[in-house]
Amino acid sequence: MASTSYLPRVFVTRSAPAAGLARLGQHCHMTVHEKENAPTREELLQGVRGMDALFVHPSTRIDKEVLDAAGPQLKVIGTYSVGLDHIDLDLCKERSIKVSHTPGVLTTATAELAVTLVLATAKRLEECIRAVKEGVWGTRWENALWLVGKQISGSVVGIVGLGRIGLAIAERLAAFGLSKIVYTGRAPKPESADPIGAEFLSFDELLKQSDFVIVSCSVDESNKNIFNTGAFKKMKPSSIFVNVSRGAIVDQKALYEALKSGQIGAAGLDVTTPEPLPPSDPLLTLPNCLVVPHIGSLTDSTRNIMCELVVDNILAGLEGRPLLSPAF
Repeated sequence: MASTSYLPRVFVTRSAPAAGLARLGQHCHMTVHEKENAPTREELLQGVRGMDALFVHPSTRIDKEVLDAAGPQLKVIGTYSVGLDHIDLDLCKERSIKVSHTPGVLTTATAELAVTLVLATAKRLEECIRAVKEGVWGTRWENALWLVGKQISGSVVGIVGLGRIGLAIAERLAAFGLSKIVYTGRAPKPESADPIGAEFLSFDELLKQSDFVIVSCSVDESNKNIFNTGAFKKMKPSSIFVNVSRGAIVDQKALYEALKSGQIGAAGLDVTTPEPLPPSDPLLTLPNCLVVPHIGSLTDSTRNIMCELVVDNILAGLEGRPLLSPAF
């Protein structure tokens, strides 16, 4: 790949599976930010200097300041994520810097988490677990409606974004005996929707009909904060909102008010703004809001495959070969 006199230099912003990093280290001079937390801005700007490639994580913002600090020899950026909103793609194109991501790899893991959040919020599991641990169980047993949950069978599930992940979620939930699956997006997708009997609706109509609204679409400037006060008002008071996409698609103040006032029934979130969500955030005070720490792809097999793909892309970019999963 490289002459014996020079090995390409790669900066890795966080730890990653050892096997993938070991393979990258066989071909490159690799510098890894070993601290548990993401690099500070100062550490990032220092770390990228003189690098030929970057192995980045979604918590690391790659903008003009970072690209300037890296220098003109930077050839490729591989992100350990599907999402690309943390990278200035337009500037990378302008500077002929190749960018890769990991689409398709985490479909199964994320779909499984979405189903988990649907079940956990519908059955009010967080409240149930707390009741057992705090000794409340026996004091409320006579109340037949105590911690009554929501049944999934017979319900209408609405998927916002019927891409790979959205389709995988719909396929798994269909086994629960749903009344109907509906979806929305930029355009109908009959090739994906027809086999599962999913019906395309406008965004507003999906909100009105759905008992469960599950967000799995990509996020850009066109749909940031589309789940706002107006959107939540269109949803059923008993409806459950699940987000495994990105926090930016939700106005979290509006979500808090909708949950607190009973405008909607409950929410299950794998993603928030910011991440991590501060312990003092009002959403965490609500019994009907379940938040998990962005664990959609957190399975051992998925994370290893993601790492191998990032390494493959970085090596391809350094060698001048086409990327396996280019961002553009």
